[in-house]
Amino acid sequence: MPRRTGKPSYLLSTPDTRRRRVARLAVVVAAVGLAAAFVGGATGYTAGRPDGVESAVADMRKAEAQRDGQQIAELTTTARRLREEISPILSAVRAAPSDSRQPGAEQARQWRQTLLRAAEPFANPPSGTTATNVTRGGLHSAVEQASLAVESYLLAVTGPPAQRAALTELAKRQAAQAAAAWSVAATQLDQVNIDAGHGHQHVYLDSDSGGGAFTPDGAAEGSGR
Repeated sequence: MPRRTGKPSYLLSTPDTRRRRVARLAVVVAAVGLAAAFVGGATGYTAGRPDGVESAVADMRKAEAQRDGQQIAELTTTARRLREEISPILSAVRAAPSDSRQPGAEQARQWRQTLLRAAEPFANPPSGTTATNVTRGGLHSAVEQASLAVESYLLAVTGPPAQRAALTELAKRQAAQAAAAWSVAATQLDQVNIDAGHGHQHVYLDSDSGGGAFTPDGAAEGSGR
């Protein structure tokens, strides 16, 4: 049987290698595109999400704000209580005559004990923000100044009669300075309350009029939140 002859090999159908290369290239491009999309999405998510440091800082600030707000509320309560104790003393010292009609030594000693107790809340102050620390320090300084006024007054009523007038006048000036110092601290206390969202809190002494002391503004209590 004669052997069939066929077409020369160069005329035979050959595999379409070009098409296969194009197909493989398309697969590679698609894979690269998916990878890029994944990486881009992950990058966008990571960029939009707060990192550990930012989250920690935000938590610290939130905790500090809560702590400061509590300290301000407690300090305001303390200041209101001390105002009721200190204001009558300073008013009495400033109004006292320099003769036998003035309150005596026993009264002055009672005032001294009252002011010693008034200084106790400031003995171990907590650590707060600068504004709150300044407010607390201002109130403490005012209490200390009031104590000096009472000490001078006690010397006036227990010392030589010849020095009574001079020491009484000194006590009056110190009492006026104590009221002025308190008014500055009270103004700062009002501001930190507003900043903390508590609104206006006017804790001024009754004896604030005159002597260069600050006085409350016209805002209503609790307004300005």
